[in-house]
Amino acid sequence: MRSITNSIALLLLFSLTGCGVYSFTGASISPTVKTISIGTFYNNATLGPSNMSVVFTEMIKDYYQQNTSLTLVDENGDLQLDGYIADYTITPVSATASGNNDQADFSSMSRITITVFASYINTQDDEFDFERKFSFFVDYDQNSTDLSSEEQQFSEEIFDQIILDIFNASVANW
Repeated sequence: MRSITNSIALLLLFSLTGCGVYSFTGASISPTVKTISIGTFYNNATLGPSNMSVVFTEMIKDYYQQNTSLTLVDENGDLQLDGYIADYTITPVSATASGNNDQADFSSMSRITITVFASYINTQDDEFDFERKFSFFVDYDQNSTDLSSEEQQFSEEIFDQIILDIFNASVANW
């Protein structure tokens, strides 16, 4: 009986270690990868909060540090990530009739869309390298929302999703 238990434990151990390093965040990182360097994501968008570059860069660094065991280094990491905020737009989503012939119809819902260009290099395996754009949006009601007081929060909500998409494309290999 004891040999069966030991055999099952040994089989379980081999099956878990056979797939490399895996975490509950979905990250699948080779055991040879130890470091990551994340450059500043500069703001090339013409609109948006003035601190988007700093906020996005710090948020993405924090996300990788919290969800991987990689050490963040200034440059030449085993994984290298950089890019820029490419676009920030506010567009109307739905129109509302004014109900008055003397007054123009207006947009009641608007959409903030942010696009980030990211470049990812895996120095251990170039099969996973990419350069691509990631985009996400938030809709808000113009009649009940003061954009100037909510814009920072909307940007951070969008950044959360974009960072998750970049993370999944880079170390989760989705």
